[in-house]
Amino acid sequence: MQLEDIETIAVLGAGNMGHGIAEVAALAGYEVRLRDIKEEFVQSGYEDIVWSLEKLAEKEQISEEEAQDAEDRVTPLVDMEEAVGSADVIIEAVPEKMEIKQDVYGEVEEYAPDHAIFATNTSSLSITDLSEVSERPEQFCGMHFFNPPIRMQLVEVIYGEHTDDETIEVIEELAEDFGKSPVRVRKDSPGFIVNRILVPLMNEACWIVEEGEATIEEVDSTTKYDVGLPMGAFELGDQVGNDITYHVLEYMNEVEGEEYAPCPMLEEKVENEELGKKTGKGFYDYEDGDGADVPTDEIREDVKERLLATMAKEVAYLVGDDVAPAADVDEATMLGAGFPDGPASLCDDYGLQTLADTLDELHDETGEARYDAHDYLYKAADEGGFYGGADEDEDAENFDLIEFERRDIDVPEGHSEKQVAHITIDRAHRMNTISLELLAELDEAIDIVEDEDQLRSILVTGDGDKAFSAGADVQAMATSADPLDAIDLSRTGQQTFGRLEECPVPVVAGIDGYCYGGGMELSMCTDIRIASQRSSFGQPEHNLGLIPGWGGTQRLANLIGESRAKEIILTADQDYSAEDMQEYGFVSEVVDNDELEDRAFELAAELAQGPPLANEFSKKAMLKGRDDTEAGLEVEAQAFGHLIGTDDIMEGMTAFMGDGEPDFEGE
Repeated sequence: MQLEDIETIAVLGAGNMGHGIAEVAALAGYEVRLRDIKEEFVQSGYEDIVWSLEKLAEKEQISEEEAQDAEDRVTPLVDMEEAVGSADVIIEAVPEKMEIKQDVYGEVEEYAPDHAIFATNTSSLSITDLSEVSERPEQFCGMHFFNPPIRMQLVEVIYGEHTDDETIEVIEELAEDFGKSPVRVRKDSPGFIVNRILVPLMNEACWIVEEGEATIEEVDSTTKYDVGLPMGAFELGDQVGNDITYHVLEYMNEVEGEEYAPCPMLEEKVENEELGKKTGKGFYDYEDGDGADVPTDEIREDVKERLLATMAKEVAYLVGDDVAPAADVDEATMLGAGFPDGPASLCDDYGLQTLADTLDELHDETGEARYDAHDYLYKAADEGGFYGGADEDEDAENFDLIEFERRDIDVPEGHSEKQVAHITIDRAHRMNTISLELLAELDEAIDIVEDEDQLRSILVTGDGDKAFSAGADVQAMATSADPLDAIDLSRTGQQTFGRLEECPVPVVAGIDGYCYGGGMELSMCTDIRIASQRSSFGQPEHNLGLIPGWGGTQRLANLIGESRAKEIILTADQDYSAEDMQEYGFVSEVVDNDELEDRAFELAAELAQGPPLANEFSKKAMLKGRDDTEAGLEVEAQAFGHLIGTDDIMEGMTAFMGDGEPDFEGE
């Protein structure tokens, strides 16, 4: 089956996850059959969809017509045959119990078309075991959405032992068509990626308090304000539901062994029905107390090291057992759990060898299986970290956060060498977010371009296909032990981006994926922007109580007009498509996803063969005339007078008269 063959999607289960998935599918243009076991259940889910669509329309995130069309595409049903009989994809989102899910698939098998793909939304159960109830295990996979599906970007797409590659590829394409970011889980492993990181982390937090090593407040203060996670470990447990954490641990303990045994402290909370926010009390009291009031000043280094060591252990299992590479582990955890940095990166930054030693010491002291590390952890530590063993490009400069490559271009025989400086933001595992360190490296890269005559243009791209740049690494900056003064932070970015804008050579941005916040501000400083069809744009700073701080309030208005710029900045929406931005005049060209880099390089190479002096003066005149037309015209006149006597104009005229290609030298 191909993506274009999918027309109808059945969603089984109309609870929070089920009706959320159905809404996402309907908004993407699919016919949806929403099914539950009782009329009251399915009607409740359908009404929740209608309410959510109305809210999206009220907030102008979709039009009223789009909301009505999506609502019309959803059919609430109780009869199984009617629900799945004509479905191309069946997404199951029933309660997280193996026997319930297996019973459902037994019934589905009776009515589903032969070509239909089965996708389970399980958060941790075995895909293989579920698939073996079906007579088509090769057409069975995991499709794990995160709550709420309408907002959360991540979808884990999971292999079972019998799953065909074609099934995975189709479901990944479907997730992308839903507007989501699929991350492939290459092996059926309990907890998959995100829960495999989060659940042991929350369990270890409980053990630290259970053993009297620290208080709940100290653990959460450390997790939130030093490690930099969006919530403290206990705060997160209360948010998710302590029963959910406990049941996932029980399952992991059953499959993997005693190393995942739930801490007695967590077990006691579940027995007492202190499940967190949903019951009014968990590790914090949300009814009679202040809720999760996490202190900012009770950070403990020993707690941080122990929690990071736990994450390092789980990352090593995932990578070492070929469940997912480190970059995918980081991407999934950032998208699905809101980590500012992925766990592999956090552990590398802290020192993987130190964390491996910490696990060994804890294992020697306690004999506990939960500190018994995978062999891959020691291999990665020897190689300098989870990312330490990556091969460096021989042509790349010695940068850490960007890749700088001099790319030769084809020139006519006898012409001088000309190159494109290809600058890649090399932080795919962090969605290519921009940090202070990266700004410094970008500054150095601009120095290189300005110093080397053969570098005639710049191409700026982001590593991977998920993000050109998802913005500034705001949370990492905010949680720094020695944060830069906010004014200086803004001025640093303004200065570096200003240098790129004023660079004497043409600059092309090849935008693929998310282009948000500081990343979009970076793209504003390029001369021509080309985007892939899957790209999306936005300035979400207002959602954080900030404003664009790296020139966006000025440059965006100059590029697309003040009214459009205000719309983008004040709404803080992140759903402007490449086509939208082309209509606004921000993007020059929209190309197929797989053609983006080739087309962007083709344009950069074409510009690199242009006259260097004329390129430089044209940019200066336009920049000078942005706010003062008279000043711009004066620069234009002076430049015209200067250029008329150069070798380049003679080269251009000779080539024109002889119908040849000019070889401009910038002289």
